[in-house]
Amino acid sequence: MEILDYKKENIVKLTKRSQDDIEDVLPVVSDILKNVKESKDSSLKKYTAKFDNVKIETFKVSQEEIENSYTNLKKENPKLIESLKNASKNIEDFHKEQIPKEWNMEITKGITAGQIIRPINIVGCYIPGGRAVYPSSILMTVIPAKIAGVSRIICCTPPQSDGKVMDAILVAADIAGADEIYKVGGAQAIAAMAYGTESIPKVEKIVGPGNIFVTAAKKLVYGEVDIDFPAGPSEVLIIADETANPEYLAYDILSQGEHDPNASCFLVTDSENIAKETKKEIEIKTQQAKRKEIIEESLEKYGKIILTKSIEESIEVSNEYAPEHLIIMTKNSATDQKILKKITNAGSIFLGKYSPVAAGDYGSGTNHVLPTASGAKMYSGLSTESFLKKPTVQTITEEGLKSLESIVIPIAEYEGLYAHADSVKVRLNKKDK
Repeated sequence: MEILDYKKENIVKLTKRSQDDIEDVLPVVSDILKNVKESKDSSLKKYTAKFDNVKIETFKVSQEEIENSYTNLKKENPKLIESLKNASKNIEDFHKEQIPKEWNMEITKGITAGQIIRPINIVGCYIPGGRAVYPSSILMTVIPAKIAGVSRIICCTPPQSDGKVMDAILVAADIAGADEIYKVGGAQAIAAMAYGTESIPKVEKIVGPGNIFVTAAKKLVYGEVDIDFPAGPSEVLIIADETANPEYLAYDILSQGEHDPNASCFLVTDSENIAKETKKEIEIKTQQAKRKEIIEESLEKYGKIILTKSIEESIEVSNEYAPEHLIIMTKNSATDQKILKKITNAGSIFLGKYSPVAAGDYGSGTNHVLPTASGAKMYSGLSTESFLKKPTVQTITEEGLKSLESIVIPIAEYEGLYAHADSVKVRLNKKDK
């Protein structure tokens, strides 16, 4: 990783990430969406054979396959089942607290207005399954939807080379409460959920992370269905001062870099010593890493150490970058809220040396489906509220409508919407018959 001095004028160049290149894949993705919309299952089969190198006849995972996955996982990795159940409990507890309250208020005498809460009816969860298998992403997408009261939750995930879905994925989906699971991935899965096919139902909202093709597909189908946000390749930015532990910092960088060759990893520090020591640790740890090639590629393309003159400058870099994951490892950062108060843009924030991103990815209860590519300037991470609608409700008496007469009628008539005005007048017996 390069060590570069921070200069405000070149912040965009310094913090380039893979999704800056999303325009390059839009034509390919657009063709995939068009073909799936027109040819449905036949196109899904064609693309699954092309991209996943497997022939699929039946996309829906059977109950027998789910039961077999439990049997297999109990033999191979029984601790994983228990870990998934414990993670599920923490995620449930956290996301139950996110359920908003219905409310009603008196605006003035004779006018009451409020908000009710209703779940989306059918949701599609995309679960990545390319270079790595992510049962945790099923927990993070399905559980909040279930808590929200979504009546039908489907999952799409790429099949393995044998045409099956990994046992851990199926077990996690069952623990989380998914209603259906389909063996299809990539942009074609997004198309299937957006438009519907003979096998896969059309949903009302698509959520979940994915690669640049999945992200592009979600952007293109937005409007046909709702989406959570563009959640692309993983990214982390770490703000560190001279008190930080270089070894911890190195592993935090590697833990994001190992996700994907397009992952983005940044260390922003006002300490030249920390910058140099962390760089050494990263080089050593990368050579020892099991996913060495992926880490090397991601750090070569989208990994930087940025040296600032102060923590204030480091915060400036972070807020402009708006990272998916933000780690703050400075003196007393776990207890001192001064830096946190200055953070305006971040998907999920990890304070102190004992708060690695991995804790949020798997066990602390917070959601790991988070906005990337500066999306944190506009969006929050996936939550229970992501699956809820909030219709407003009002009740108006005759007295209340009279109090609105001098507001509604002049504005409506000025805007040329005379029937709007008349709908009030007729109720107040002020319209000529």
